[in-house]
Amino acid sequence: MTPLRILFMGTPDFAVPSLQALINGPDTVVCVICQPDRRQGRGKKMMSPPVKLLALEAGIPVLQPASIRTEEFHDQIRALEPDLTVVAAYGKILPGTLIRLPRLGTINVHGSLLPKYRGAAPIQWALIRGETETGVTIMQMDEGMDTGPILLPASLPISDTDTAGSLFDKVSRLGAETLIRAIDRIKKGTLVPVPQDDRLATEAPPLDKEMGHIDWSRPALELHRLIRGLDPWPSAYGFLQEKRMRLFSPRTSGRTSSHPPGTLTRFDNDAVAVATADEDLVIREVQPEGKKRMSGGAWVRGNPHIIGQQLL
Repeated sequence: MTPLRILFMGTPDFAVPSLQALINGPDTVVCVICQPDRRQGRGKKMMSPPVKLLALEAGIPVLQPASIRTEEFHDQIRALEPDLTVVAAYGKILPGTLIRLPRLGTINVHGSLLPKYRGAAPIQWALIRGETETGVTIMQMDEGMDTGPILLPASLPISDTDTAGSLFDKVSRLGAETLIRAIDRIKKGTLVPVPQDDRLATEAPPLDKEMGHIDWSRPALELHRLIRGLDPWPSAYGFLQEKRMRLFSPRTSGRTSSHPPGTLTRFDNDAVAVATADEDLVIREVQPEGKKRMSGGAWVRGNPHIIGQQLL
């Protein structure tokens, strides 16, 4: 079977396993397209996207256009003569002319079981909304926001201890495995596109930092899901004496609380408990403003006077 000429479009860590799988596979990645380098961190150092670093290491040409909607860029892509474009978290909506340019069209590695969680943050919203499973969908792209026909889905369970970070790793690896299976079936002509049922669609809009400010008057289970869904970014937090306290590794206690919501009620060797609308929520890791992440118990042992105070 003749190897396909594949154009890969992706930018962050999520896309790296998919690109690596293509590099290891029988087809040829003729070029990688990713977002421009950005200044990051406190020092505002110019950083290259993870996908670019992998591509350069593998000797694959990289393009980082400021715009993918110019005729000049489209001419560059035509000259590559790709059979198929693979997209994985590229970061911009593709125009129809670019989607339709390759002989076999364009497919996308999306981090949810479509049509649920269309949008920029499907993994995080699956956790926040209490799903018990998620997965990946290889879809045929159209000009909508994750609305194209489904080619090949694959699911995985969500555990009570999963965070957005841990689930991100699992879904990205599953996406790479499913992508290779899908391309093999595309070449054999055995993959049939299935239109999405828009009536079942849900949205997964981008996250923002304000989402992390905890409202302790909500039930513990809701907050348990929210904290995990915002870990590692933008992270959940409250304020104690006007200092920001970031919160990680929650678990529900089953212990009804009579204290006002947000009250630090008790602690043990590893964790501190906070009152919510219905029960104490146990927080096993915290990060006080200006300090390193530590266990909730260690934080309280160094500041025993805070028991009885409220996180706001």
